[in-house]
Amino acid sequence: MADNEKIKKARKRFFKPSTFVWLIILGLIVVAGFSSFYVVDETEQAVITRLGKYTETVGAGLHVKLPFGLDKNYNVPVKVVQTEQFGFKTIKAGRNNEYKNNISAESTMLTGDLNIVDVEWIIQYRIVDPKQWLFGVYEKENTIRDISRSVINELVGDRAILTIMSSERSNIEVLALDKMNDYFKNLGLGINVIAVKLQNIVPPSGVQTAYEDVNKAIQDMNRFINEGKEAYNAEIPRAQGEADRQIQVAEGYAAERVNMAQGDVARFNSVYEEYKRSPKVTKERIYLETMDEIFGSDQKPELIDKNLENLVPIKNLKD
Repeated sequence: MADNEKIKKARKRFFKPSTFVWLIILGLIVVAGFSSFYVVDETEQAVITRLGKYTETVGAGLHVKLPFGLDKNYNVPVKVVQTEQFGFKTIKAGRNNEYKNNISAESTMLTGDLNIVDVEWIIQYRIVDPKQWLFGVYEKENTIRDISRSVINELVGDRAILTIMSSERSNIEVLALDKMNDYFKNLGLGINVIAVKLQNIVPPSGVQTAYEDVNKAIQDMNRFINEGKEAYNAEIPRAQGEADRQIQVAEGYAAERVNMAQGDVARFNSVYEEYKRSPKVTKERIYLETMDEIFGSDQKPELIDKNLENLVPIKNLKD
C-alpha cells in the first residue's frame, strides 16, 4: 500500500499542469528550429511565399524563413537542362538506351504537298524565371508539349515532303526554336528553349522504300550537278587562258605588221625625197640594187618576157 501511494505522488508531481506547458513550449521550439531553415543547392533558386503570397526569389545557400509554415520555399532547378521527347520515348536510360518509337499520335503529320510523314524530335529548355514557372501556367508539361507539337505541325505543313527530309531540316529547327520561345514568353511560362532537334523524318512504312529511291535519285542528281560544276570550273580558266594567249599573239602580230608597214612607208618616203632631188641617179641606183638582189641571191632566178610567152631560166652566175 505504501508503494502505491508513493507512485501516485510521483505521478502527480510529474503530470502537473506546469510540466505540460513546458513540454509544449519545448516541442514548439524544436518545430520552429527545423522549419526555420532551408537549403538551396547550386543548380536551384528558391521561390518564397508568405501566407501563400509571393515574397522573393533567393539563390543557393542556407537561408532562414518564418516557421510553422508561414513562409514556404519552392526550390526550382534553373540550371538543369530539361528535355521533352516527341514521337518516341526513352524507356530505359543507360549504356544501352531503350526507346519506344512510332508514337503516331505525335509523329504523324500532313505535309504541304499532301503527303504523310512521321517526324520525331526533341526540345531542350531551361527555367529562366522561377516565379513564372511556379505560378504562370497550371499544367506546365502539357502546355510545353502542346505548343511544341503545334509549331512543328505548322512548319511541316508549309513544306513539301522531300524538302522536309533534306534541305529544309535545319531551317525548320531554327524557326521552331524562335516560334516556341515567342509563345512561351507570351504565356509567361518562365522557360527558354535552347535547342530543337529533328531526330527521324521518314515516310509511312508502306511507301518508305519508294521515298528512299527518290531520295537516292536526288542525291545522285546533286552529285552530278557538283561534278558538272567542278568540270566547268576546271575548263573555263584553261579556255580563258588560251583565249588570252591567242589575243596576245594576235596583238603582237598586229604590232609587228604595223611597225613593218610604218618602216616601209618611211623607207619609201626617204627614197621619194631622193628621187625628187635627182630622178635619174635614183632610178639607176634602184635598178642596180634590184639587179644585185636578184643575181646576188643563192636561188636561180627566172626571167619572164614582157609578153608572158615563155619562161627563160637563167643559170646561177656563180656556177
